[in-house]
Amino acid sequence: MTLLPGPVPHRITRAVTACRVELAGVADAHAAFLSAGEKEAVLTELVALEAQVAELRLRTMAAAGEVAEVHGARDVAGWLAHRANVEVARLRPEGRLAEAIDQRWPRVGAAMAAGRLSLDQAKVIVQALDALPDRVGGEVRGDAEARLVALGSGDAAECGGVGMLPQHLRVLGRRVLDVVAPEVAADEEARRLHEEESRAQSALSLRMTPLGDGATRVTMTLPDATATRLATYLDALTSPRSAGGANPDLERLPRHRMLGHAFCALLDRLDPATLPEHGGDATAVMVTVTLEDLERRLGAAGLLDSVTGDGAGRISAAHARRLACTAKIVPAVLGGKSEVLDLGRAQRLFTPAQRKALRLRDTTCRAEGCTIPATWCEAHHAAPWSAGGRTDLANAVLLCGFHHHRTHDPAYQTDRLANGDHRYHRRR
Repeated sequence: MTLLPGPVPHRITRAVTACRVELAGVADAHAAFLSAGEKEAVLTELVALEAQVAELRLRTMAAAGEVAEVHGARDVAGWLAHRANVEVARLRPEGRLAEAIDQRWPRVGAAMAAGRLSLDQAKVIVQALDALPDRVGGEVRGDAEARLVALGSGDAAECGGVGMLPQHLRVLGRRVLDVVAPEVAADEEARRLHEEESRAQSALSLRMTPLGDGATRVTMTLPDATATRLATYLDALTSPRSAGGANPDLERLPRHRMLGHAFCALLDRLDPATLPEHGGDATAVMVTVTLEDLERRLGAAGLLDSVTGDGAGRISAAHARRLACTAKIVPAVLGGKSEVLDLGRAQRLFTPAQRKALRLRDTTCRAEGCTIPATWCEAHHAAPWSAGGRTDLANAVLLCGFHHHRTHDPAYQTDRLANGDHRYHRRR
């Protein structure tokens, strides 16, 4: 009885198997015994081999949709990440890259298959090509692909046989139309910049998260132009050539810590007189400290309108003494029973001094359950001025804009609780 031979493996399968067998055969060989010239050649060839393997993986992923279906996976990347113990966050973008190369940018894949373009270069090139506007025709898109691939692989005349680094390709990719279609490049760049600036403005954000250990994490997303301005200011404050000379202690810090110190110094240089009114008064940080703590070495002080929004921020008395040396800080010195000893005298209706005292006393909107910070609130006469109410602290309460309007809304009844908070009920 003659046995029929099994199916012959595809040549891709045979190539992968052969590579693994060959590499397994040198697993016990020590690279230290290679000559310097061999090490140089091997490292260069391994980078090219990695590019070829990456291209084959991408090409196979683009054609392996049925594998995900067979295993009930969302996509090939999700299945492969689970099967090969790889982070799906790394493979899923590669799945999108595989689709782009397979359907839109074949020159990129061909250069990778030849070992002339690395995976990192391919990612940058595809990103730049996909960012080309739909208004650009197919011929221009093809020219742009050919140009960027030539620059990445070193085939361009000006490269001298050496491909460009991914970061350089990223810059050139943004300006590729200047080379392949200069007649439309200016208009397209203007449109692109406008769209990028609009997106950046929409993404603008700043988050402050108290860590509970005396520090607050600040996370910002800024438009490039604003970030560049900030970087310029911080660089000026960290430069050894800045006024006052270099700070040896600061220069020894890592770059990110130097910038942190520079940011604090930048805030110290702000002039509150140039800032808009905040909470009905000129912008100022208020520090509360007892007279006893202020005078001695140890002790603690409070930061009104802290990041938490509840006035619960705490600093050392020593730090409070330093802040009190600048006109940008308003020290609220308290006596033994927490009465305000130095906030200024009232001269007219709800003066700045009175508003500072209200911020110190109320810390938030006095509507029951409302946590809007005092600096966002408005001073309100508990007993209306028109009805003979006095303009003093005993008759004043801070309310946010929403609850201030509700207080004057005849559809609502306002009750003042024993602790001074306001409670609202809709009238029937």
